[in-house]
Amino acid sequence: MKSFATSLLIATALALPAMAQSSISSDSGRLIESYRAYISQVDIMNSNGETLTEAWQIIRQDRANYHRFHLMDAGDESDSFFASAANRQRMEAMLAQGSIEGEAAERILSGDAHIRVDIYGHGNVGERIDVRVED
Repeated sequence: MKSFATSLLIATALALPAMAQSSISSDSGRLIESYRAYISQVDIMNSNGETLTEAWQIIRQDRANYHRFHLMDAGDESDSFFASAANRQRMEAMLAQGSIEGEAAERILSGDAHIRVDIYGHGNVGERIDVRVED
């Protein structure tokens, strides 16, 4: 009986790390924060007055306009994550790991779009963003 209990305990101890490892590797991060923003004509231009050509650049400019320059459109919501310039710098990589739905990129490029941005990661470390246009 004692050897059976010992064997069971060892088997359980060996199986637990494997189960924990598989749950970690399949974890794509939790929702850290969400916000909505209105992409206006101001957001599609950089600080030098040049037209931005990528959706992630425009979303990043929107957050810089909001947090750094205090240029807020009606419909812009605050977020704490992109208040950090370092987090705004990571936006391209985060979108590359995330998604932008359907026609959202085209609508963002033309301006006049309401978007929702979901930020995923672990703790306060962002790993990806998902973007969609809302009507």
